[in-house]
Formats: sequence, structure tokens, C-alpha cells
Amino acid sequence: MLSSGPRRFAPLSRRGLTATLILGPLVGIACLSGAGEATSDAQENVIPAARPAGASVMQIVAHPDDDLFFMNPDTSQSVGSGRALTSVYLTAGEADGVNASKTAPGGGPLSADALAELPAADKGRYAEARQNGIRAAYAEMATGNRTSPWQRVTIPTAGGGTAELDTLKARPEVNLVWVQLHEAGSIAGDRPKSLHGLWDGRVDTLGSQLASSSPVTKGFSYTKEQVVDTVAGLLERFRPTHVRMQDPTPGRTGTSGKVTDHQDHMYGARFVQAALTRYAGSTGRPAFSVQNYLGYFTSRLPRTLDPATAAAKLRTLKTYAWMDGENHCGDEAGCGDRKVAARPGGHGWAQSVRYTRGESTSWVQPGRDGGLWAFSVLDTRLAVWHRAAGATGSAGSAGAAGAWSGPRLLAGEGIDSGVTSVKLPDGRIAVFGTRTTLGDGPEDYRRDVVTTVQRTPDGAFGPWRSLGTPERDDASGTSDISAPAVTVDRAGLMTVYLRDGSHSLSSTARRPDGSWTPWQGRGGRDVHGDPVAATDAKGRQYVFVGTARSVVSFIQPAPGAPLTGPTATGVPPTTLTLSAGRDGDGVRLWFRKPGSGDVRTVRFSGTGVSPVTELGGPAGFGPVGVSGPDSTLLAVRSRTGTPGTALLAPAVAGTGEAGAAGRSARTGRAQWRAAGSLFAGAPAGVPSGAKGAGLAAVGLDGRLYWAQADARGSPASWTPVG
Repeated sequence: MLSSGPRRFAPLSRRGLTATLILGPLVGIACLSGAGEATSDAQENVIPAARPAGASVMQIVAHPDDDLFFMNPDTSQSVGSGRALTSVYLTAGEADGVNASKTAPGGGPLSADALAELPAADKGRYAEARQNGIRAAYAEMATGNRTSPWQRVTIPTAGGGTAELDTLKARPEVNLVWVQLHEAGSIAGDRPKSLHGLWDGRVDTLGSQLASSSPVTKGFSYTKEQVVDTVAGLLERFRPTHVRMQDPTPGRTGTSGKVTDHQDHMYGARFVQAALTRYAGSTGRPAFSVQNYLGYFTSRLPRTLDPATAAAKLRTLKTYAWMDGENHCGDEAGCGDRKVAARPGGHGWAQSVRYTRGESTSWVQPGRDGGLWAFSVLDTRLAVWHRAAGATGSAGSAGAAGAWSGPRLLAGEGIDSGVTSVKLPDGRIAVFGTRTTLGDGPEDYRRDVVTTVQRTPDGAFGPWRSLGTPERDDASGTSDISAPAVTVDRAGLMTVYLRDGSHSLSSTARRPDGSWTPWQGRGGRDVHGDPVAATDAKGRQYVFVGTARSVVSFIQPAPGAPLTGPTATGVPPTTLTLSAGRDGDGVRLWFRKPGSGDVRTVRFSGTGVSPVTELGGPAGFGPVGVSGPDSTLLAVRSRTGTPGTALLAPAVAGTGEAGAAGRSARTGRAQWRAAGSLFAGAPAGVPSGAKGAGLAAVGLDGRLYWAQADARGSPASWTPVG
């Protein structure tokens, strides 16, 4: 039963709300300190990751259709993989209860006569129609038949209420869970009875809105903690290895200052963060990764999907929108969302999907002894894999038997998906990322930049150190900061660059005494995505960041000199996901072409920028993972969601022209191969200058996958390691 009154919200009371540093496997907890101070001088402490399981994905969204608009094609790829997929809908999405659009086909409001013909408002029936549309869309993705039947049952929730669980009979690994809370009913309006109001403490409870034909027949109300309990309980029930969620920090527009996404998206995602932190403290479950997705604002940015993928996504949306009006579901409530039927592609959403975390390609580093280190985030902790020196392995293998170890999870929770790493002149490795702290109240929510550095080359990592944030507070910019990019000078001093909430670049630098400077603005306007950084053979530093139309640069004219910029590069529009690496006395920038996913590259040096080299590709979206040095191995996300790889000759890096190896004699473009399993985040390669070449990706099952060139010079198969 539900409690008679609200309980104090303490979603992490079992483990502590702030990110923590565990001082021993079972001994003591100390909170991370503030900016610029290390937590303690304790030795590195790690715990083993839970045993890998088969990939199981859970998607948690605010409304029916958020998964189809903002997570597809990832959703359809998971459905097609045959692995477990569970989609959770926090609200009923009842809106005004009218299953029709109030917008005329050509835009603008309906006439008075058309308004008079609209169906009567019925929130329960409209919620049911949206459910029917989702069931039809998933059934069609899974079986090709939108009428493939579902089993609808009730399940108790850990929050004390009841949810609806739908299982596709022909594909029982596909499940839908309907929590059925009230939605806000407004994108940004003041609606205290909403997830936003519940999170901020403006209301003590939020009630349910049951779909008209739901097997759940008794309404309920949840406190803030009970919502967290409910989501955490669903995580424990379905035991995902990968969680997809919306963006909890979407930022504000520079003109109106309004939040760029729906309030239900933002605050629903914050409830999911709290539940994930609680779930991470449970035992007997597989390790999990997390992916965040951009919402409404993606319509203002270059399109990421190729025409065929965008068309497939639109077909699924049209099924959800019930475009033909045929009563195929046999429900008087309707078989889909007629509001969406007026614009099934959304506001350009059908042509894009965009991650807001987890797109770093700089998470593999060589050790000083010739081994390799790889880093990701599992269970909101830093995951570390290590391959011993000399373990090159046979052609096409993952290395000598037992050569890889890990993953080990470093102490300190709350780490956001996507970390970047750099190698210091003395051989040590430093890892940087962002961390989310939930706090006890809404005013305590924050995101800061953190780093951990090896104590000795190839040795244990020290405690996490906070570098703070350029943001004034969460309310002013929703803590909307990018993942960090890092440069290292010849003395080993590091500078961290960040895209801040005002869509400009900020930086902080490490002083010789080990302290860090305050964050300072570097300029740039309308920059988006994550900045990337690289250093050329002469020691000059380069920083690049994307805009909606091009790329801007910040470049040192000479080693040790201040960076100049922002400077317009003239690079054509990109999908914002960039990667960069050393290319002799210059730096090579890799990116993807909007609307196709083709790979492109340009080279920057003291003499300017080279023409764009077109390398084709297997479509898809996301950044380019690059490995060197004698040849260049590339890895990208293909249109099927599997890794696409290609091998380029050294001439590509040196001249901007494709060499003979790895290209088609007919087109001159690289020969691409798409194979392997679905993966999280972005692929990474061994940086230029290291011994050997190889590519890494983290699968949706939480395992590290490795590929290297075989004896013929082609990328080998992806093999799980560790």
C-alpha cells in the first residue's frame, strides 16, 4: 500500500547523495571534496565490475513517442538485435485529452468550424490511443505486423502503486512499462502538478492518469521518493546492461532564456538519475552503461541521419501517428496519436538522433611500458581495462590469452558517460570527465569537471579531484556543460576546455604548484557539442568546437604561446561530433557529413587548412575513432548500429589524399566494413605515436571489444576481451 503521507526524499540515503570515494572494498566512505582539492591520499581502490550478461537495454522516457522521436534508430536496432528491450513511460502523455491536432495542415490554428469538429476531450482515451500507437510501432519494428498481439498485465511497483506491463507475444523479450503519472500539460508553463513540481518540492505527491483500457484500474499518487523507488524497482526487475534516457541538463536558449526541452523530459531524466544511483548500489546485477539523448533542440542542428535511415524512422512514426485511420487495434479510443499525424516527422526530429554524453573518442591510451589502458563509465563509476605490455597477439585476435584485465571500477560514483584521457610527458595517464551530484534538495543539483591521475606510470590512479564548473548555478543554465577536452604542454601542465551553458568556450589550467586557475571565458558563439583538442609534433596546441554551420578553432601560433581564436575555419557543416589527433607537424580533424554520415577529414598546420578529403562511409552517425601510427584504422557507428571500420594508407594523413591501401579503385573512397555488435558511446583508437594500431568499443553488454589489423592489413573482427 501507499504510505499515508509523503516521505522525505533521500534517493541515495543508502549510499550518500554526493559522489563518494570508497577507501576500501568494505571499509569507510568519504565524500569528494570541492574544487581544486583531492579527496585523500589513499591508494587507488577499485571493485570488480559485475559479471557481464547478455545485452539488455532499458529506455526510460517521459512520454509515449519520446523514444521514437529522440532515440530511434537506436530503438529499432535494439528491437532487431533479438536482445531484451524494455521501454518505460513515466507519464500517460494525456495532454489536453483531444486526439487530434489543433494546427491546420499548412500551419497556423484551425478555423472555428474545424475546431468545432474536433473530438471531445477525454484524457483516459487519448492516453490509451497513444499506448495503442506505441504498441503498433514496436510490433511493426519487431515483426513487420503492427497488429501483432500483446499481453497486458499489471505489476506492483516499488513505489507502492501499480504499473502496466505489455509483452509482445511473438517477441517476449520486447516489453513496455506504463507508469501512468500525470504529465505537465505544457512545455515550459508553470504546472506545479508535474514531475517538475514534484522534483522541486512544490507538490508533495503526483497522481496517476490511467489509460481507458489499462488493466490498472485503481489510481494512485507518488511522492518524490516513491517515483525514485518505482524507477529503481523497474531497473532491478529488468536488470539492464545499458540504459537510455533523456537529457537532464538541456540548457537554455541564448535569446529567451527558456529551457530548450520539455520540462517533463528534463525532470523525468533527473528522476532517472536518482534511480540509477540507487540501482548502482544494489548487488547481484550486471554492470550498466548510460546514454543521454538530446530532445527538442536537435531540430536546430545539422541532420545526422542518412536518407534511408531517416525514412525508416519516419515510417515508424507514421505507424504511431495512425496515419490511415483504420481501426486495426479494435479500440474505440483510437489506434494512435493523431496530434502527431499533423507532423509525423516532428520539427525535423525524424532526420536526426543526437547524444548529449558519451561521444569522446579519447579513452584509450598507451602505457609507458607498451601496454594499453582503456576507460569507460559503468555503474556511474570509471571503468578501467588494462592490457599488459607485449600482448600484441596473433593477427585478428584480441591479444595473448589473459593479457587484458578488467574492468575494474574506481571508487567515486556519479561520473557521467563519456570520459577523455591524456598521456603526460612522464608516462602517467590522466582521465577527465564530468560528474553529477544530486544533493538533498533541488537547489543542490550540479555538474562539475573531475579528474584522476595515475600516481606512477602504469600504476594506480589517485583520488578524484574536482575542477569545479564555469556555471554560476544549476538554475541559470541547467548545468549544461559539455564533456571536457584537454591539452598537455611539454612541462606536463594541462588545460581543460569546456563548452559552457552560454554556448561559448571556457577553460581552466593547472598551475605548476598543482592548483588550477579559475574558469575563464575563451569566446566563441553558438558552439555546440563537445570540443576536441590535439597537439602537433612541434608542441602547438589546437582546440576545435562545432557550430551549427561550421567549426571554429583555437590554435597556438607557437609552443607555449597563448591560444588565438575563436577563428572561423571554413570547414563545411558537420554533425558536431568531432575527433582530432596529431598528424606530423599538424593536426587532423575528423568529422561526418550532415544528412549522409560520410566521413570527412581536413588537416590543420602552420600554413592553414587542407581541402576536405571525402572518405565515404557506412552511413550512421557519431564521431570517428582513429588509430595509428603506421596506418590509420577508422571506426564509426554504421547505419545498422554496428561498428564500421576502414584502413587508410599513411598517405591520407600526410597529403590529404587517400592512399592505395583500403580504398576503392572505382571511387577512390575508403573501403568500409560494418560488422560486430551494437555498442555504447563512441569507438576509440590507439593514439598516434603508440606502438601498434587497434580499435576499441564498449558493447551494450558492458564488455570491451577490440579489433586490430590482420595480416592483410584489414581490420579484424571485434572480439570481447577481459
